[in-house]
Amino acid sequence: MDGDETSTLRGFLDLHRAVLREKCQGLTSEQLAQTLPPSDMTLGGLLKHLAVVESGWFSEDFLGGPLIAPFDTVDWEADRDWEWHTAHQDTPEQLLGLYDAAVAESERITDEALAADAGLDTVAARDSHGQHPTLRWILVHMIEEYAQHNGHADLIRESIDGRTGF
Repeated sequence: MDGDETSTLRGFLDLHRAVLREKCQGLTSEQLAQTLPPSDMTLGGLLKHLAVVESGWFSEDFLGGPLIAPFDTVDWEADRDWEWHTAHQDTPEQLLGLYDAAVAESERITDEALAADAGLDTVAARDSHGQHPTLRWILVHMIEEYAQHNGHADLIRESIDGRTGF
């Protein structure tokens, strides 16, 4: 509770990443594809969505490079929600592996940026809504994204097997 800004931001983001992974751990393909009506959101879809969100903000926007595979070959214009629509085709191991790969790449990018002189003030390569966000803004935005979706994950997991908490 007395960490510096970087440690605090990364600590909260790491916590939220761990919460999502824990909510999805130990479930079957069928359970990862289960919805909680009226929503069609699934835990598998959340894993795949947050994997592409990680890659989008860190690999694509921050570095100015491509999304990680398989997202780099998706026709996003044909299906803007491709990750949600295809998650049921993946095994739990594939979904968790993709999610872990995306997080690892985001962590690598963050480590390299923080080692540079500008640190949290490093500006993203790509324009986002008319501005170039800083690494600080991206980390805070990722915490916001996970906080929203971890609430969804908690409700969906409880509906599957009654499990609550972290």
